[in-house]
Amino acid sequence: MARRKFVVGNWKMNGLSDALGEARAIFAAADSHSSVDVAICPPFTLIGAMVATAPGKAVGGQDCHGAASGAFTGSVAAPMLADAGASLVIVGHSERREGFGESDADVRAKAEAGLSAGLSVILCVGEPLAVRESGGAIDFVLAQVAGSVPESFDPQRLAIAYEPIWAIGTGLVPTVGDVAAMHGAIRGALAERFGDAAQAMRLLYGGSVNGDNAPELLNAGDVDGALVGGASLTAAKFVPIVEAAAAL
Repeated sequence: MARRKFVVGNWKMNGLSDALGEARAIFAAADSHSSVDVAICPPFTLIGAMVATAPGKAVGGQDCHGAASGAFTGSVAAPMLADAGASLVIVGHSERREGFGESDADVRAKAEAGLSAGLSVILCVGEPLAVRESGGAIDFVLAQVAGSVPESFDPQRLAIAYEPIWAIGTGLVPTVGDVAAMHGAIRGALAERFGDAAQAMRLLYGGSVNGDNAPELLNAGDVDGALVGGASLTAAKFVPIVEAAAAL
């Protein structure tokens, strides 16, 4: 099954209103590459403004709560993201799992909340360096997939992003063979659980993706796009990744 390439920028805790010009430049460049779906996930504070400055473009949240509303001071619910104009949400990023102690059950609840609110969901999985060095990376990640992915969903609205924790923001990148092996294992586990629906799901790679390594990484087996951190903050660094996806 042919799956459209998907390149997503995760701005993390970066960006004030003066960064909206970069988003406009990114989306304008993306218009020249209609074979690639491009999205930006800015801080919550910029979602409404980014939707307004780039109407019709895919803007998302970086996290959501598992509940639709309630006494959860400081949290943002998936329906709030949708109300602000977001069309997608990232859940389970390692910076949430590691820094905030989110479990697979927490991530699954957030994914279900996002889907219920009409959002597309990018669900992140990935192993720490010690697990990679011990040879247990695939088993570790497949356990996260088993515990985090909901039982029922539209496969075209749920993507899995494999982000080895040790590669995020470090400049370290797994070999293309390692990426292909992990993505193949994830696809196989999804197929075993969901059958043909697994072929419609997009698998993204994330972890120190940049314009130089994107062509090789995006050409690895079962890689349908990229979840990009630091290199997504400017058009100069992000657009080459989109171009690499469009060239495949």
